[in-house]
This record gives sequence, structure tokens and C-alpha cells, in this order.
Amino acid sequence: MTAVSAVLQQTPSAEEWGARPSIVVEPPGPRARAIVERDRAVTSRAYIKEYPLVIARGRGAMVEDVDGNRYLDFMGGIAVCSTGYSHPKVVSAIQEAAARFLHICGSDFYFDGMAALCERLAELAPGPSRKRVFLTNSGAEAIEGAIKLARYATHRTALIAFKGAFHGRTTGALALTSSKAKQRAGFGPLLPDVHHVEYPNPYRAGCHGAELVERTIAAIEDDLFARHLDPGDVAAVFVEPIQGEGGYIVPPDGFLRRLRELCDRHGILLVCDEVQSGVGRTGRMWACEYDGIEPDILVTAKGLASGMPLGAFIAREELDRWEGGAHGSTFGGNPVSCAAALVTLELVESQLMANAAQVGAELMAGLCQLAERRPAIGDVRGRGLMIGVELVQDREAKTPAPHLVRQLVERAFRQGLLLLPAGRSTARFAPPLVVTAEQVAVALEILDGILGQLQPS
Repeated sequence: MTAVSAVLQQTPSAEEWGARPSIVVEPPGPRARAIVERDRAVTSRAYIKEYPLVIARGRGAMVEDVDGNRYLDFMGGIAVCSTGYSHPKVVSAIQEAAARFLHICGSDFYFDGMAALCERLAELAPGPSRKRVFLTNSGAEAIEGAIKLARYATHRTALIAFKGAFHGRTTGALALTSSKAKQRAGFGPLLPDVHHVEYPNPYRAGCHGAELVERTIAAIEDDLFARHLDPGDVAAVFVEPIQGEGGYIVPPDGFLRRLRELCDRHGILLVCDEVQSGVGRTGRMWACEYDGIEPDILVTAKGLASGMPLGAFIAREELDRWEGGAHGSTFGGNPVSCAAALVTLELVESQLMANAAQVGAELMAGLCQLAERRPAIGDVRGRGLMIGVELVQDREAKTPAPHLVRQLVERAFRQGLLLLPAGRSTARFAPPLVVTAEQVAVALEILDGILGQLQPS
């Protein structure tokens, strides 16, 4: 028996764990505290560590810490654990692949799993165009590749991104990122010729729908292009179909279509960053499908391989004109990660995407009901199992309340519910796509109790 098999035999099934968290020792318990102390002594100060969760094992949408506390996970490793923890089909695929060979460089050699995964991603990518796929280690690396390809294919240099965006922390990706100043502080100069415009936020913009869409497009066309930047110099616009770290912001319907039209008018490439919103999380394989557009380049990672390190950028074939050796990656498309991704995509397409839509609708409805009686909730927004709840000091003034989000996340952890913040004052809900209606009901019950104690001052 392998070590992994032994662990799985000792780990209860998702059904045996049930839907309710169980706190047996006030977290962090003694074992957790010991590991936290060791970690703090040697790991980089750059790590954030939102709260002292020290995970030991997990199944489905539940995790257990080293002291035996069980938590209902509604953050999924930052939207990574798409098929839940230790899905038996994913684990089996990983074991089988690891037993064959752990590594061969996909930039230099061939293996079936890489070809199969690239075929699958090319088929699943939105739009009728033929596609070419490049596999990477992460979302940030995929963004870097998309930047390079956009510049190479267009012979242009300028890039446009949106305020509040998060595209990664490597130098090029960080130049596109506009989420928090501290993420950029001290690292300049970053990639030059990057320009940011306002992302259409219906809750805070003062207008909605088509009016907000046109105002956003006008900010690019009539201001940025008219006064500052010749559109003929722009290689690409990078956009999150739902803004992630910026606060789980859902733009108005039609925004991506109008952005597509603007890009086509000026010969600019449209790059959709689906690192957080893709692979079924919104109830569709890709969030950009809600607006019915085909991006020139689509970037994916996070939930693609259920937690194994893997990203990809998928481009229209006519753009993929660079020569062999123009780009590469030693570990991108690792054989074990490819095996996990193939099973993940099968599970998402056959079952979990539909579950995300159905259970996500129940979670959204429950959160909206909470908002009716809990004044700290200013806005509930999202699609599928990518939902943001913005907390405010005053509903009428829409005053952001980051301290209330911190309190909510901390108290939820103490009661066995795992959440993460996003943006300035939003709690994000991104559970594994296997989450059940019963688990959603439990989470809502916990949230209701905590929100009843959070009174805006």
C-alpha cells in the first residue's frame, strides 16, 4: 500500500464528514500553534497568512486541521480546489501518472498527456476559431506568456488593464495588476507602457447597465485614446470577466461585447484573464461565455488541475506565429499536473459546472435574504460559485467597512467556516464546486449569527 493510499483509507469520505464543521479545540490548537511558530521562524515575511489554519487533510468541501477541528471550506485554496479535496478520481490519476514518470520537459519532448490536455483546452475554449495552447506552472506565468505573445503578434507595445485588477506578481503581470498599492511598492520600474482605466462596478459607479458600459468604453475611446495613447500602439487589453481580487465585481451585461468591438475596431487583442473565474466556477466553463465573446487569448490556472500547479494560455491559431524557442517552460505542463487536469475537466464538464450553477444560485439567494435583515451587507453579487458580499458602514452612503470584513473572516474561522476577503471590503465565497446545498445552508446559518453581531458603528 502506498503512503497516499494509506492516508486516503484513514480519511473519511465526504459523506461521512457530513455538512457541519466541528470545533473540538479552540483554534489554533496546541499542534497548530507549534507549526505556526516554526513557520514564522523560517518562512519569508512576504507571506500573508490570513488566519492560523494548519490543515492536515480534507475531503470534498471539508478540511480538518492538525488538532482535529473540521472546517467547512468556502474559499477553496483561493478558488483552486475545483473538485474538492482528495477527489478519488483526481487522486487516482495523480498516482497513476506519478508511477509512470514524474517529469519530462514539454517544451522539448512529447508525451500523450500534454497532447491530450492541449486538445481538450482548445476544444473547450470559447469561439469557433482554431486554437493553440501553451502550458505553464501558474496563472502569473500564463499572463507573462500572453503579454509576450500579444506584443509579438501585433508588433505593438502598449497594454491596457483595469483598476482593481489582479493578474499576478511577476514583473509583467504586476505591471497589469492594480489591486493594492503594497503589491507594487518598492518593485519599480515595472513593465513600461501599461495603462489603467476604471472597471465598471455597478454598485459604486452611480449608474448601471448599458449606461455604465458606454461610460467605460468612452473612458477608453474618448479620453485615453484621444488624449494620451494612440490606439495603433496598443497590443492588447487585459480584462477579468469577473474581477477577482478587486472585490468579485460582476460588470454589466454587454461590457465584454463592447470591449470586443472596440478592440476589433483598432486591431487590438482582447485577453480574458479567467485564472479565477474559469473552469466551471461561474456555472459555465468560462465567465466570458456569458457575453458570448471569443477572446483572442484566454488565460486559465487555479482550478484547472484541482490544486496541482498548472496554468495555460489559449490563443487563436493565427496569432501563434512565433518561432520555436521564442517561449518555453521547464515545468509547465508537468505530466502529473496534466493527468490531474484531464480528470478535473471531465468532472467539471460532466457534473460540477451544473452543480456550481445550481448550488451557487441557492447560495446567492440565501445571501440576498441575509442582506434584507443584516444592515452590514451593502451588496451581494456574483455568478455560480464566485460570489462577493460587500460590507459597508452605512448602506445609503455605501461606506466601505474593511474592519467588518476582517471581523467576519476571523469569527467565521473560529466557528468552522473558511472565508477570505477581496477588494477593500468584500468577503468572497469560492467553495469547491462539489459543495452541497446542505453545506450552503450550514454556512448561511453561521454567517447569519456572525452578521447579527457585526453592527456598523
